[in-house]
Amino acid sequence: MFGLDAFHLARIQFAFTVSFHIIFPAITIGLASYLAVLEGLWLKSKNPVWRSLYHFWSKIFAVNFGMGVVSGLVMAYQFGTNWSGFSQFAGSITGPLLTYEVLTAFFLEAGFLGVMLFGWNKVGPGLHFFATCMVALGTLISTFWILASNSWMHTPQGYEIVNGVVVPVDWFAVVFNPSFPYRLLHMSIAAFLSSALFVAASGAWHLLRGNNTPAIRHMFSMALWMLLIVAPIQAMVGDMHGLNTLKYQPAKIAAIEGHWENVPGEPTPLLLFGWPDMEQERTKYGLEIPALGSLILTHSLDKQVPALKEFAKEDRPNSTMVFWSFRIMAGLGMLMLMLGAVALWLRYKQRLYHSRPFLWFALLMGPSGLIAILAGWVTTEVGRQPWIVYGLQRTKDAVSAHGDLHMSVSLLAFFVVYTSVFGVGYSYMVRLIKKGPQEDESFPTENDGRPARPLSAVTSQEKP
Repeated sequence: MFGLDAFHLARIQFAFTVSFHIIFPAITIGLASYLAVLEGLWLKSKNPVWRSLYHFWSKIFAVNFGMGVVSGLVMAYQFGTNWSGFSQFAGSITGPLLTYEVLTAFFLEAGFLGVMLFGWNKVGPGLHFFATCMVALGTLISTFWILASNSWMHTPQGYEIVNGVVVPVDWFAVVFNPSFPYRLLHMSIAAFLSSALFVAASGAWHLLRGNNTPAIRHMFSMALWMLLIVAPIQAMVGDMHGLNTLKYQPAKIAAIEGHWENVPGEPTPLLLFGWPDMEQERTKYGLEIPALGSLILTHSLDKQVPALKEFAKEDRPNSTMVFWSFRIMAGLGMLMLMLGAVALWLRYKQRLYHSRPFLWFALLMGPSGLIAILAGWVTTEVGRQPWIVYGLQRTKDAVSAHGDLHMSVSLLAFFVVYTSVFGVGYSYMVRLIKKGPQEDESFPTENDGRPARPLSAVTSQEKP
């Protein structure tokens, strides 16, 4: 397909399925905690606004949860079908970590999800609130184990290699590897930011259409407060993550910066824009600020950032891709900071719900959190190349022995099925959001006696 061999087609297939999957958990993580806050506020105040918001966003959560589970299962199978070399080499590490996720997070979510979605009128308020909190906790525990596994692939610790296979010798070191705390915080905060922007955009859309109800104002205001508080924290965590990456994956930082060589005795400049050329080993059309690269990445003006030419060609990540994916992520992060700051100013001026230019800004920023997550994922995963386990196994040694035709057909099938099935899911969520929270918002209290599924949390008249 398009002149690509089975190895590159396998990489594209995994990237495609992960890109679809990661969107759903990102929204689910943030919405689960948001629902816990909404229900807690309702229990405390008995204000019906909080109840209507809870039921409204519970329906969005149910759709996301269902699609996230389906897309995640398909992605997990690819480790065995397309990346058997990796499973054989590092399965003794990644297998148990993913099992721990199932035994803790997935079972916790599965145990309380039904109570959360269908038990509003069947259990006491305290028990229902406890169920909501447990589901929210389950999403965070799931993030913990997934990020532990992924982080170990970037900064492997606590292992020995016996007969060409990784053997764990210290599970504490495996889980709490050097990059894990930064990745866990960075991804968790990104999920909260994505959900806040998602909620804010929903509120902005309704306010632009004149739907200025208390529920719309409350959810719009809450989302912007969240953005104002969390976006600066994410910037600080990102800085710490960058310092950690510089220490353990210097080639990735060099590729992100499009930085090819250092001038002896001079600090490293920061390239704002340019086009890294992997063949000519230079960044074309570069716009740089002298010494700023050293200041940001080393917090000093006398240290240099490692350059790409210091690494063998076969060990260099694709600088063209990670240079721009990082700048997309960072640029959207700056816009998030701006959105939060402008919202604070408009609160002071008492124009938060009436400034149409700002409402359009908030609406257009709705998908920015998810786009930033995808751009960040490209940065960290492409930046790890050519290693699948950094410094231990190259990606080309991890792929299964499939033919080009087999991988082309399966990739095409994934493309058709995913875009159709999950495309319907996306459009369905948009339709639910357009309806907005209702004063009498509630879940169905009775069914026909059959076991209910997450999507059953949406009333029958709203089903596609």
